Amino acid sequence: MNTLAKELNDVLEGTIISDLLSDLGKRMYFPKGIVAQGAEAKKHASRYNATIGMAFAEGEAMILPAIGSQFVGLSPTEAVAYAPTGGVAELRSLWKKEIGRKNPSVDINTISEPVVVSGLTTGIAQIADLFIEENGALVVPDMFWGNYRLIIEEKRKARLAEFPFFKNGNLNIEGFRRALIDNAVDGKVALILNFPNNPTGYSPTRDEAQALADMIRECAEKGYKILAITDDAYFGLFYEEDTFKESLFSLLAGVHENVLAVKVDGSTKEHFVWGFRLGFVTFGSKGLTADHYNALNWKLTGAIRSSLSSASRPAQSLLLHALQQEGFEKEKSVLDATLEKRYRKLRGIVEAHAGSGPLRALPFNSGYFMSFELTTGSAEDLRKKLLLDEGIGIISIKDRYIRVAYSSVDEENLEDLMTRIFRVAEKLA
Repeated sequence: MNTLAKELNDVLEGTIISDLLSDLGKRMYFPKGIVAQGAEAKKHASRYNATIGMAFAEGEAMILPAIGSQFVGLSPTEAVAYAPTGGVAELRSLWKKEIGRKNPSVDINTISEPVVVSGLTTGIAQIADLFIEENGALVVPDMFWGNYRLIIEEKRKARLAEFPFFKNGNLNIEGFRRALIDNAVDGKVALILNFPNNPTGYSPTRDEAQALADMIRECAEKGYKILAITDDAYFGLFYEEDTFKESLFSLLAGVHENVLAVKVDGSTKEHFVWGFRLGFVTFGSKGLTADHYNALNWKLTGAIRSSLSSASRPAQSLLLHALQQEGFEKEKSVLDATLEKRYRKLRGIVEAHAGSGPLRALPFNSGYFMSFELTTGSAEDLRKKLLLDEGIGIISIKDRYIRVAYSSVDEENLEDLMTRIFRVAEKLA
């Protein structure tokens, strides 16, 4: 094992992080090579910096006019230079403050500095590398984002341990508890929760969120060591009064010394910049110190260095400038309101159709999506029929459910969309 990895492991010895790291996670470190030496030179090379392989002229990155003209408001360096492996420092600091602003239950002085990753997919994949062993398990609800399967089952050669998401129209807290206990290996277990959920568009109520946190705490009190990942891709798109409007991370980051909470979030959906591919990874656990978080972040940046090197610099620069602009949140609220209007319209249509036909709506209250369970027939047959005969695209899941992304359909077209979906489903029943 590399000496640098051993040094990080020594810092983490005796913590929940050390207990949960995979073999790869234990071996990971950030090398003192070109990037590290370049970062040191950036601080102290007052005369000449001849470290990083970029072309500079008069203190700024060289840039083609055809490229530079597209980045109004950004300096050449902000537009085309490499970003630090862990992300632009000012953006990381600002994002941490944003976590605190949007999640008032979180004490930001007790969590790590966020690390920038190339989208939430990368964030989840890097966490899987650091913590999920081959032949291990990740507990997930049975309604989950399909990319988890590629990340966990194919890349990490582990398995997804599913439990029924809903029971009697509510979150299945007891089923979740059983799944955690049944899939613990040597007293350790990993889970991931995605709220607002993709594909169902459901987020927990305040009572359900607290019940989830209490259940995880109770398992931790019994001695289980728990990795709790919150996939907050659609964070903030909450449409009902009784919905818990913070990340579950806020309830888990300090719930118990045996729980390491990992918040994976980003600008992708929150700020309507899907192609920016910017995500953030933040850690929280009761009793961890700044030194512990720094050591873990060095392991994470080592994982980033070994795969993607760093996230997009222009995307980080654009997001940083936007977040600093007065009125940015007001602009965002306008688009959020547009999605909420679509949600309200769709909910009215679905409720008017409840109890008739072969489609049974699953609970939904947030995000981009809603899903139907087919009480009879094939979801894939319905998908193909809608696509080929009606020119309508939906997603079929497990040949039992369909997902409708109302986020991508204008409000005035939702009535026609749903009328056609209901009609074709009834014909196939």
